[in-house]
Amino acid sequence: MKKNIAHVLTGRAKQITPEETVIQPLPHKDFRFANPFIVIHHIGPETIAPGSAMRIHPHPHRGFSPVTFMISGEGYHMDNAGHSGTITDGGIQWMFAGKGLLHSEGPTKDMLERGGAWELIQIWVNVPKAHKWDDPYYQAATAEELPFVLEQEGVRLRLASGELEGKKSPMKSFTPITAIVGTIAAGKTVKLTARPGDPALLYVYRGQVTVNGTAATMHQLYVFGSEGEDIELTATSDAGILFLTGEPINEPIAAKDNFVMNTAGEVEQALEDYRNGVFGTLQY
Repeated sequence: MKKNIAHVLTGRAKQITPEETVIQPLPHKDFRFANPFIVIHHIGPETIAPGSAMRIHPHPHRGFSPVTFMISGEGYHMDNAGHSGTITDGGIQWMFAGKGLLHSEGPTKDMLERGGAWELIQIWVNVPKAHKWDDPYYQAATAEELPFVLEQEGVRLRLASGELEGKKSPMKSFTPITAIVGTIAAGKTVKLTARPGDPALLYVYRGQVTVNGTAATMHQLYVFGSEGEDIELTATSDAGILFLTGEPINEPIAAKDNFVMNTAGEVEQALEDYRNGVFGTLQY
């Protein structure tokens, strides 16, 4: 049975720093969360001029995992829990903020010096209450470490999280999700599945597609309903997509600023902790 489509949402520009604007399809005025998926931010595609100085300066997180899919470019991560890393075209980084940390991110110094194409998608993955106060961790994988799935000519989709077709992503998470990202050539059709009742999203970051008979284009997000499980996707032009599904977290959500907790009081405590220096310091 084909999975029903509850919404097709168009991402809107959102300024997240004085220098940086993202396209945000989730949350949206017509649909807030698909727990465990809280936020989707799309940066680019854009060209960084040689000698630029753009980056997102140190900021706090608590209670969830920011996960970054690097479409093109070279991005860095650094946090005050002692983690650092670099990802390039097709790579992924998965930071679990846990009880709290400061981190900074953006193009690497080398990329800023030489310039080049820059595009990424970042999602915020919620974690169960039982793990929100665990110690932070960081992991990353190159494109080559993420297996191809749903293979056919003209289809280059990688398994960034979860298991499919007997293949497994190296990413580990407190929240079991499947994430598939990549490109589909015009005229090609792929078939995806999501269990009835599980949250499922499909974001179009490039081109145009038709899914279960409903068309969408760049910057639009399909939000699937609870019924059915089959998702048939046809690229009507060369397209790039991010597909997400996973087990729901049936707990209250309080999301504000850079925090995803269970109650408003916990978010206010996080804000107060940040103001009082509990999150520590980070120089870069």
